[in-house]
Amino acid sequence: MILAAGLGKRMQPLTADLPKPLLKVGEKSLIEHQLDRLSAAGVTGVVINHFYLGAKIEEALGDGSRFGLEIEYSREAIRLETAGGIIKSLPKLRDDSFIVVNSDIWTDFDFSKLEPVDGKDRLAHLVLVANAEHHPHGDFYIDEDGRVHEDHEARDQRLTFSGISVMHKNLFAGLPIQPRSHVPLLQEAMKADKVSGEVHSGLWIDVGTPERLQEVNRLVEADTGD
Repeated sequence: MILAAGLGKRMQPLTADLPKPLLKVGEKSLIEHQLDRLSAAGVTGVVINHFYLGAKIEEALGDGSRFGLEIEYSREAIRLETAGGIIKSLPKLRDDSFIVVNSDIWTDFDFSKLEPVDGKDRLAHLVLVANAEHHPHGDFYIDEDGRVHEDHEARDQRLTFSGISVMHKNLFAGLPIQPRSHVPLLQEAMKADKVSGEVHSGLWIDVGTPERLQEVNRLVEADTGD
């Protein structure tokens, strides 16, 4: 599942008439690069939720066949945030365990490394990255058993959640479709020791501002130049 329902406020004025996932990096949009990487990793079906200018996302991506994917869309009449958006999409997700990825990250992470979680011992698996300058204190830390926790006393060991994860439908069991974040759900699962994690040490950029979009474009131009 690709989360693509954000308003892109920090990207103004670039998102005045274009949803953030369609902003260009080189010749392709952010979300097209994401779809290419998922397809290359063996993913065959993707659900994309959208709210702001979502019709443009559907028009740009179509049914997914040119990416070697089958794309379904989950349209939101009101913004349901991350957990609400996933809960609304659950009937469209064919597997009980599924990849969730933010549409606005730039990374060389290999999605094929991800494995399903069983929904009992593990409800989620998070990919963490080193803390960026704009988020110096991180989010969570991984213990010696590979389990993820939120411990404010372990601030020097905390890393940033990359926006890449594997989640199980059981994480959302019994919850109604309404606006809510997935963070409290993950925090509850962490308290029960049911969230695992790994560290990605490669390229990762949260493309949340025009400056960071320029940074990613410079990286791509440099690669192309080589």
